[in-house]
Amino acid sequence: MQTIKGPALFLAQFAGDVAPFNSFAAITKWAASIGYKGVQIPSWDARLIDLDKAAASVTYCDDLKGIAADAGVQITELSTHLQGQLVAVHPAYDAAFDGFAAPAVRGNPKARAAWAVDQVTKALSASKNLGLTAHATFSGALAWPYLYPWPQRPAGLVEEAFDELARRWTPILDHADACGVDLCYEIHPGEDLHDGISFEMFLERVKNHPRANMLYDPSHYVLQHLDYLDHIDIYHHRIKMFHVKDAELNPTGRQGVYGGFQSWINRAGRFRSPGDGQVDFAGIFSKLTQYGFAGWAVVEWECCLKHPEDGAREGAEFVAAHIIRVTEKAFDDFASSGADRAANRKMLGLD
Repeated sequence: MQTIKGPALFLAQFAGDVAPFNSFAAITKWAASIGYKGVQIPSWDARLIDLDKAAASVTYCDDLKGIAADAGVQITELSTHLQGQLVAVHPAYDAAFDGFAAPAVRGNPKARAAWAVDQVTKALSASKNLGLTAHATFSGALAWPYLYPWPQRPAGLVEEAFDELARRWTPILDHADACGVDLCYEIHPGEDLHDGISFEMFLERVKNHPRANMLYDPSHYVLQHLDYLDHIDIYHHRIKMFHVKDAELNPTGRQGVYGGFQSWINRAGRFRSPGDGQVDFAGIFSKLTQYGFAGWAVVEWECCLKHPEDGAREGAEFVAAHIIRVTEKAFDDFASSGADRAANRKMLGLD
Protein backbone atom coordinates (compact mmCIF):
# COMPACT_ATOMS: atom_id res chain seq x y z
CA MET A 1 0.00 0.00 0.00
CA GLN A 2 0.97 3.62 -0.35
CA THR A 3 -0.50 6.99 0.54
CA ILE A 4 -2.44 8.68 -2.27
CA LYS A 5 -0.94 12.00 -3.31
CA GLY A 6 -2.92 15.20 -3.05
CA PRO A 7 -4.86 17.32 -2.99
CA ALA A 8 -4.47 18.51 -6.58
CA LEU A 9 -6.72 20.65 -8.77
CA PHE A 10 -7.66 20.37 -12.45
CA LEU A 11 -7.26 23.93 -13.73
CA ALA A 12 -9.57 23.70 -16.76
CA GLN A 13 -12.64 25.03 -14.97
CA PHE A 14 -10.74 27.94 -13.41
CA ALA A 15 -8.52 29.39 -16.14
CA GLY A 16 -9.80 32.76 -17.37
CA ASP A 17 -8.88 36.23 -18.47
CA VAL A 18 -9.02 37.81 -15.02
CA ALA A 19 -6.24 37.54 -12.41
CA PRO A 20 -5.27 35.27 -10.73
CA PHE A 21 -6.64 32.83 -13.29
CA ASN A 22 -5.00 34.26 -16.41
CA SER A 23 -1.43 32.97 -16.10
CA PHE A 24 0.27 29.82 -14.91
CA ALA A 25 2.31 31.67 -12.30
CA ALA A 26 -0.73 33.38 -10.80
CA ILE A 27 -3.13 30.44 -10.87
CA THR A 28 -0.62 28.10 -9.24
CA LYS A 29 -0.04 30.60 -6.41
CA TRP A 30 -3.81 30.84 -5.94
CA ALA A 31 -4.15 27.03 -5.91
CA ALA A 32 -1.38 26.70 -3.33
CA SER A 33 -2.92 29.43 -1.18
CA ILE A 34 -6.13 27.41 -0.75
CA GLY A 35 -4.40 24.16 0.12
CA TYR A 36 -3.45 22.38 -3.10
CA LYS A 37 -0.17 20.53 -3.55
CA GLY A 38 -0.55 19.78 -7.26
CA VAL A 39 -2.19 21.07 -10.44
CA GLN A 40 -3.40 19.26 -13.55
CA ILE A 41 -2.97 21.38 -16.69
CA PRO A 42 -5.41 21.54 -19.63
CA SER A 43 -2.99 21.43 -22.53
CA TRP A 44 -5.31 23.37 -24.87
CA ASP A 45 -5.19 26.54 -22.76
CA ALA A 46 -2.38 28.77 -24.05
CA ARG A 47 -2.65 30.96 -20.95
CA LEU A 48 -1.23 28.07 -18.94
CA ILE A 49 1.07 26.16 -21.31
CA ASP A 50 2.57 26.39 -24.80
CA LEU A 51 2.09 22.80 -25.92
CA ASP A 52 4.40 23.07 -28.94
CA LYS A 53 7.24 24.34 -26.76
CA ALA A 54 6.55 21.77 -24.05
CA ALA A 55 6.71 18.94 -26.60
CA ALA A 56 9.99 20.17 -28.07
CA SER A 57 11.91 21.67 -25.17
CA VAL A 58 13.02 20.14 -21.88
CA THR A 59 14.26 23.60 -20.88
CA TYR A 60 10.79 25.07 -21.31
CA CYS A 61 9.34 22.22 -19.24
CA ASP A 62 11.95 22.74 -16.53
CA ASP A 63 10.97 26.41 -16.41
CA LEU A 64 7.28 25.46 -16.14
CA LYS A 65 8.04 23.08 -13.28
CA GLY A 66 10.08 25.83 -11.64
CA ILE A 67 7.13 28.22 -11.76
CA ALA A 68 4.96 25.59 -10.12
CA ALA A 69 7.58 24.84 -7.48
CA ASP A 70 7.99 28.54 -6.67
CA ALA A 71 4.23 28.69 -6.11
CA GLY A 72 4.35 25.63 -3.85
CA VAL A 73 2.74 22.99 -6.10
CA GLN A 74 3.73 20.20 -8.50
CA ILE A 75 2.44 19.54 -12.00
CA THR A 76 0.56 16.25 -11.67
CA GLU A 77 -0.56 15.54 -15.25
CA LEU A 78 -1.47 17.17 -18.54
CA SER A 79 -4.91 16.77 -20.10
CA THR A 80 -6.02 16.53 -23.73
CA HIS A 81 -9.72 16.00 -23.08
CA LEU A 82 -10.76 18.35 -25.88
CA GLN A 83 -8.20 17.14 -28.40
CA GLY A 84 -8.78 13.47 -27.58
CA GLN A 85 -12.47 14.00 -28.22
CA LEU A 86 -11.59 15.01 -31.78
CA VAL A 87 -9.59 11.89 -32.58
CA ALA A 88 -12.94 10.26 -33.41
CA VAL A 89 -16.11 12.28 -34.07
CA HIS A 90 -19.34 10.96 -35.55
CA PRO A 91 -20.61 13.31 -38.29
CA ALA A 92 -23.70 14.09 -36.21
CA TYR A 93 -21.38 15.93 -33.80
CA ASP A 94 -19.17 17.71 -36.33
CA ALA A 95 -20.67 21.14 -35.74
CA ALA A 96 -20.88 20.74 -31.96
CA PHE A 97 -17.23 19.71 -31.57
CA ASP A 98 -15.66 21.86 -34.28
CA GLY A 99 -15.05 24.66 -31.78
CA PHE A 100 -12.61 22.46 -29.88
CA ALA A 101 -10.22 22.51 -32.85
CA ALA A 102 -7.77 25.07 -34.16
CA PRO A 103 -9.47 27.50 -36.57
CA ALA A 104 -7.41 26.24 -39.52
CA VAL A 105 -8.95 22.76 -39.40
CA ARG A 106 -12.54 23.57 -38.57
CA GLY A 107 -15.04 22.35 -41.13
CA ASN A 108 -12.62 19.66 -42.31
CA PRO A 109 -13.14 16.45 -40.31
CA LYS A 110 -10.08 14.64 -41.70
CA ALA A 111 -7.77 17.58 -41.05
CA ARG A 112 -9.33 18.06 -37.62
CA ALA A 113 -8.71 14.41 -36.68
CA ALA A 114 -5.09 14.63 -37.87
CA TRP A 115 -4.65 17.80 -35.82
CA ALA A 116 -6.12 16.06 -32.78
CA VAL A 117 -3.76 13.10 -33.10
CA ASP A 118 -0.83 15.49 -33.38
CA GLN A 119 -2.00 17.37 -30.29
CA VAL A 120 -2.28 14.24 -28.14
CA THR A 121 1.09 13.02 -29.43
CA LYS A 122 2.70 16.34 -28.52
CA ALA A 123 1.09 16.27 -25.08
CA LEU A 124 2.60 12.84 -24.45
CA SER A 125 6.03 14.13 -25.49
CA ALA A 126 5.49 17.12 -23.21
CA SER A 127 4.53 14.78 -20.37
CA LYS A 128 7.81 12.95 -20.83
CA ASN A 129 9.72 16.24 -20.81
CA LEU A 130 7.94 17.22 -17.59
CA GLY A 131 8.78 13.90 -15.95
CA LEU A 132 5.12 12.85 -15.73
CA THR A 133 3.94 9.26 -15.95
CA ALA A 134 0.20 9.62 -16.66
CA HIS A 135 -1.88 11.64 -19.10
CA ALA A 136 -5.63 12.38 -19.19
CA THR A 137 -7.74 12.28 -22.32
CA PHE A 138 -11.05 11.32 -23.92
CA SER A 139 -11.39 8.51 -26.45
CA GLY A 140 -13.77 10.28 -28.81
CA ALA A 141 -16.79 8.47 -30.19
CA LEU A 142 -18.08 6.93 -33.39
CA ALA A 143 -20.76 4.62 -31.94
CA TRP A 144 -22.23 6.96 -29.30
CA PRO A 145 -25.25 8.10 -31.39
CA TYR A 146 -26.30 4.44 -31.47
CA LEU A 147 -26.08 3.91 -27.70
CA TYR A 148 -29.75 3.08 -27.29
CA PRO A 149 -30.70 0.06 -29.42
CA TRP A 150 -33.64 1.63 -31.22
CA PRO A 151 -33.90 1.44 -34.10
CA GLN A 152 -32.21 -1.92 -33.99
CA ARG A 153 -28.49 -1.60 -34.66
CA PRO A 154 -27.29 -3.32 -37.84
CA ALA A 155 -25.10 -6.34 -37.20
CA GLY A 156 -21.43 -5.34 -36.98
CA LEU A 157 -22.02 -1.59 -36.56
CA VAL A 158 -20.58 -1.29 -33.07
CA GLU A 159 -17.75 -3.69 -33.85
CA GLU A 160 -16.77 -1.61 -36.87
CA ALA A 161 -16.77 1.55 -34.76
CA PHE A 162 -14.53 0.03 -32.10
CA ASP A 163 -12.20 -1.46 -34.72
CA GLU A 164 -11.74 2.02 -36.17
CA LEU A 165 -11.32 3.62 -32.76
CA ALA A 166 -8.56 1.14 -31.95
CA ARG A 167 -6.91 1.74 -35.32
CA ARG A 168 -6.72 5.48 -34.62
CA TRP A 169 -5.46 5.16 -31.07
CA THR A 170 -2.93 2.35 -31.42
CA PRO A 171 -0.12 4.56 -32.86
CA ILE A 172 -0.79 7.10 -30.10
CA LEU A 173 -0.60 4.38 -27.45
CA ASP A 174 2.68 3.20 -28.96
CA HIS A 175 4.02 6.75 -28.67
CA ALA A 176 2.81 6.88 -25.08
CA ASP A 177 4.78 3.72 -24.41
CA ALA A 178 7.89 5.22 -25.97
CA CYS A 179 7.43 8.23 -23.66
CA GLY A 180 6.88 6.07 -20.57
CA VAL A 181 3.45 7.62 -20.02
CA ASP A 182 0.13 5.90 -19.26
CA LEU A 183 -2.68 7.19 -21.48
CA CYS A 184 -5.68 7.44 -19.16
CA TYR A 185 -9.08 7.59 -20.82
CA GLU A 186 -11.72 9.28 -18.72
CA ILE A 187 -14.60 6.81 -18.77
CA HIS A 188 -17.35 9.25 -19.61
CA PRO A 189 -20.78 9.42 -21.29
CA GLY A 190 -20.44 10.87 -24.77
CA GLU A 191 -17.29 8.79 -25.34
CA ASP A 192 -17.32 5.31 -26.80
CA LEU A 193 -15.39 4.33 -23.67
CA HIS A 194 -18.15 5.16 -21.20
CA ASP A 195 -18.21 2.16 -18.86
CA GLY A 196 -16.22 -0.96 -18.03
CA ILE A 197 -17.63 -3.13 -20.81
CA SER A 198 -16.93 -0.57 -23.52
CA PHE A 199 -13.40 -0.10 -22.14
CA GLU A 200 -12.89 -3.87 -22.37
CA MET A 201 -14.11 -3.87 -25.99
CA PHE A 202 -11.49 -1.24 -26.79
CA LEU A 203 -8.77 -2.94 -24.75
CA GLU A 204 -9.26 -6.19 -26.63
CA ARG A 205 -8.81 -4.39 -29.95
CA VAL A 206 -5.60 -2.64 -28.86
CA LYS A 207 -4.29 -6.05 -27.75
CA ASN A 208 -4.36 -5.18 -24.05
CA HIS A 209 -1.90 -2.36 -24.67
CA PRO A 210 -0.07 -1.65 -21.39
CA ARG A 211 -0.51 2.10 -21.85
CA ALA A 212 -4.31 1.94 -22.33
CA ASN A 213 -5.55 2.84 -18.87
CA MET A 214 -8.34 4.65 -17.03
CA LEU A 215 -9.01 7.97 -15.42
CA TYR A 216 -11.46 7.06 -12.65
CA ASP A 217 -14.20 9.64 -12.03
CA PRO A 218 -17.05 8.26 -9.90
CA SER A 219 -19.43 11.11 -10.75
CA HIS A 220 -20.02 9.63 -14.20
CA TYR A 221 -20.78 6.24 -12.69
CA VAL A 222 -23.34 7.64 -10.26
CA LEU A 223 -25.20 9.21 -13.18
CA GLN A 224 -25.17 5.83 -14.99
CA HIS A 225 -26.23 3.93 -11.86
CA LEU A 226 -23.02 1.87 -12.13
CA ASP A 227 -21.39 0.27 -9.07
CA TYR A 228 -18.32 2.49 -8.79
CA LEU A 229 -16.78 0.59 -5.86
CA ASP A 230 -16.99 -2.78 -7.61
CA HIS A 231 -15.50 -1.02 -10.64
CA ILE A 232 -12.32 -0.42 -8.62
CA ASP A 233 -12.18 -4.10 -7.63
CA ILE A 234 -12.41 -5.09 -11.30
CA TYR A 235 -10.16 -2.48 -12.94
CA HIS A 236 -7.79 -1.27 -10.23
CA HIS A 237 -4.77 -2.46 -12.21
CA ARG A 238 -5.83 -0.12 -15.07
CA ILE A 239 -6.81 2.89 -12.94
CA LYS A 240 -3.87 5.30 -13.12
CA MET A 241 -5.63 8.64 -12.53
CA PHE A 242 -8.40 9.82 -10.21
CA HIS A 243 -10.77 12.79 -10.44
CA VAL A 244 -12.53 13.71 -7.22
CA LYS A 245 -15.91 14.87 -8.50
CA ASP A 246 -19.27 14.38 -6.84
CA ALA A 247 -22.71 13.81 -8.30
CA GLU A 248 -26.24 12.89 -7.35
CA LEU A 249 -29.00 10.96 -9.07
CA ASN A 250 -32.50 11.70 -7.80
CA PRO A 251 -34.95 10.10 -10.24
CA THR A 252 -38.61 11.07 -10.09
CA GLY A 253 -41.81 10.00 -11.77
CA ARG A 254 -41.04 12.55 -14.49
CA GLN A 255 -37.37 11.93 -15.34
CA GLY A 256 -34.48 9.57 -14.74
CA VAL A 257 -30.99 8.90 -16.08
CA TYR A 258 -31.57 10.63 -19.44
CA GLY A 259 -32.67 13.89 -17.82
CA GLY A 260 -35.45 14.93 -20.18
CA PHE A 261 -33.25 17.49 -22.02
CA GLN A 262 -33.26 19.66 -18.91
CA SER A 263 -30.55 22.07 -17.75
CA TRP A 264 -28.04 20.75 -15.24
CA ILE A 265 -29.82 22.27 -12.29
CA ASN A 266 -33.12 20.65 -13.32
CA ARG A 267 -31.80 17.19 -14.14
CA ALA A 268 -32.36 14.13 -11.96
CA GLY A 269 -28.63 13.50 -12.31
CA ARG A 270 -26.32 16.44 -11.73
CA PHE A 271 -22.75 17.20 -10.70
CA ARG A 272 -21.98 18.59 -7.25
CA SER A 273 -18.96 19.86 -5.36
CA PRO A 274 -17.03 17.19 -3.41
CA GLY A 275 -19.00 16.19 -0.35
CA ASP A 276 -22.29 17.69 -1.54
CA GLY A 277 -23.44 14.70 -3.60
CA GLN A 278 -23.96 10.97 -3.16
CA VAL A 279 -20.51 9.54 -3.90
CA ASP A 280 -19.04 7.37 -1.14
CA PHE A 281 -15.57 8.87 -1.18
CA ALA A 282 -14.56 7.15 2.06
CA GLY A 283 -15.14 3.84 0.29
CA ILE A 284 -13.29 4.99 -2.81
CA PHE A 285 -10.22 6.26 -0.97
CA SER A 286 -10.15 3.02 1.05
CA LYS A 287 -10.27 0.80 -2.04
CA LEU A 288 -7.74 2.82 -4.02
CA THR A 289 -5.38 2.78 -1.03
CA GLN A 290 -5.93 -0.96 -0.55
CA TYR A 291 -4.90 -1.59 -4.17
CA GLY A 292 -1.85 0.66 -4.00
CA PHE A 293 -3.03 3.49 -6.26
CA ALA A 294 0.11 5.54 -6.85
CA GLY A 295 -1.41 8.69 -8.36
CA TRP A 296 -2.94 11.96 -7.31
CA ALA A 297 -6.41 12.74 -5.99
CA VAL A 298 -7.35 15.60 -8.34
CA VAL A 299 -10.38 17.76 -7.68
CA GLU A 300 -12.36 18.42 -10.84
CA TRP A 301 -14.83 21.08 -9.83
CA GLU A 302 -18.16 20.94 -11.60
CA CYS A 303 -21.25 21.94 -9.65
CA CYS A 304 -24.58 23.33 -10.78
CA LEU A 305 -25.10 25.25 -7.52
CA LYS A 306 -21.90 26.29 -5.76
CA HIS A 307 -19.48 29.07 -6.71
CA PRO A 308 -16.29 27.60 -8.20
CA GLU A 309 -13.91 29.33 -5.82
CA ASP A 310 -15.85 28.01 -2.83
CA GLY A 311 -15.89 24.56 -4.41
CA ALA A 312 -12.14 24.69 -5.00
CA ARG A 313 -11.35 25.78 -1.44
CA GLU A 314 -13.66 23.18 0.10
CA GLY A 315 -12.39 20.54 -2.32
CA ALA A 316 -8.82 20.87 -1.07
CA GLU A 317 -10.00 20.40 2.51
CA PHE A 318 -12.22 17.49 1.49
CA VAL A 319 -9.45 15.56 -0.25
CA ALA A 320 -6.94 16.23 2.52
CA ALA A 321 -9.43 14.81 5.03
CA HIS A 322 -9.97 11.66 2.95
CA ILE A 323 -6.36 10.75 2.12
CA ILE A 324 -5.38 7.74 4.19
CA ARG A 325 -1.83 7.79 5.53
CA VAL A 326 -1.01 4.12 5.25
CA THR A 327 0.17 2.11 8.21
CA GLU A 328 3.50 0.33 8.34
CA LYS A 329 2.35 -2.22 10.89
CA ALA A 330 -0.71 -4.30 11.73
CA PHE A 331 -2.97 -3.01 14.47
CA ASP A 332 -2.60 -6.27 16.42
CA ASP A 333 1.19 -6.40 16.28
CA PHE A 334 1.21 -5.77 20.03
CA ALA A 335 -0.09 -9.34 20.48
CA SER A 336 2.47 -10.98 18.19
CA SER A 337 4.21 -14.05 19.58
CA GLY A 338 6.94 -13.94 16.95
CA ALA A 339 7.90 -16.43 14.25
CA ASP A 340 8.73 -19.96 15.41
CA ARG A 341 8.25 -22.77 12.87
CA ALA A 342 8.49 -25.45 15.52
CA ALA A 343 5.77 -23.77 17.57
CA ASN A 344 3.61 -23.36 14.46
CA ARG A 345 3.91 -27.07 13.65
CA LYS A 346 3.03 -27.95 17.23
CA MET A 347 -0.07 -25.71 17.09
CA LEU A 348 -1.14 -27.49 13.89
CA GLY A 349 -0.61 -30.93 15.46
CA LEU A 350 2.11 -31.79 12.97
CA ASP A 351 4.72 -32.97 15.51
